[in-house]
Amino acid sequence: MEFEAQTLVSIAAYVGGGFCMGVGAVGAAIGEGYTAAEANLAISRNPKISGDIFKSMLVGQAIAESASIFALVIAILLLFLDVSVISLLKAAALLGAGISMGFGAVGSGVGSGLPGGQACKGISRQPAMKGRLMTNMLIGSAVCQTPAIFAMVVALILMFIDFGNAPLNPTWAALLGAGISMGLAAIGSGYGGGMAAGAGCEGVSRNPETIPSVTTAMLVGQAVSQTPSIFGLLVSFILMFKAFPETTLLSPAMALLGAGISMGFGGIGPGIGNGMAAEGAVKWIARNVEHQGELMRTMLIGQAVSQSTAIYAMVISLVLIFVV
Repeated sequence: MEFEAQTLVSIAAYVGGGFCMGVGAVGAAIGEGYTAAEANLAISRNPKISGDIFKSMLVGQAIAESASIFALVIAILLLFLDVSVISLLKAAALLGAGISMGFGAVGSGVGSGLPGGQACKGISRQPAMKGRLMTNMLIGSAVCQTPAIFAMVVALILMFIDFGNAPLNPTWAALLGAGISMGLAAIGSGYGGGMAAGAGCEGVSRNPETIPSVTTAMLVGQAVSQTPSIFGLLVSFILMFKAFPETTLLSPAMALLGAGISMGFGGIGPGIGNGMAAEGAVKWIARNVEHQGELMRTMLIGQAVSQSTAIYAMVISLVLIFVV
């Protein structure tokens, strides 16, 4: 069965839009459910302040919803975008956009729910600290959204930049690889950042006197947890904006697609692992603030070792792009 370019562009846009919204809805729903579950637990512990807990739950859920809203925006654009340049390369770009934003919303949605749930639980323990807990939750959840924002940026570039002057082969694989690299790499960073933020809210509620130390450790831990998604963004930008010579061979295209797959999958584990290290450090700093220095040092060294696997994935991606 043969298809015209216009038909293939429409197919790519529709499939990309459906994938974007379908997969993009997963993370936010889980994050919101977790926040609601912890809110119920908090109310059962301290029913007298159920109103404050309920408000915190709604705010936390609203932030977790942001990732799926990003996915909704991209999906609507894909479905109703008036494509001025009709080509097979544009079809690959639109499908890559849907993949980037669909996967990219998962980790941020789940991760943003973790500080929301811990904030609700913390308010039940320390009602007087509800303002500070809300602040920590908002900051931590906002950082969790950065990988989803990276994914949205890549999706918008793929949708609106004209790649028409580039050769079809192997550029089509580079554009798909860009979406895969950014979308998958965002999963680990979004969830890992949420682990650190959740521990930060828990630490504030357990020992309010350690707020400065806990917040500092939380932000440092989250910053390191974001680096795999930054690696994914870097590889995506290279794949989108590097000029590749035209060829009739399939192997160069497979190398570029493999580069996106390598960095995408390679960024998931390190992002989560970095979040685990940060979660442990933040949690125990609240209990043993006098040992903050040792705990921070252990966290950073542990994160550096966990990060090495993302670096390996990036090295292979760069070899596939520039050497193979």
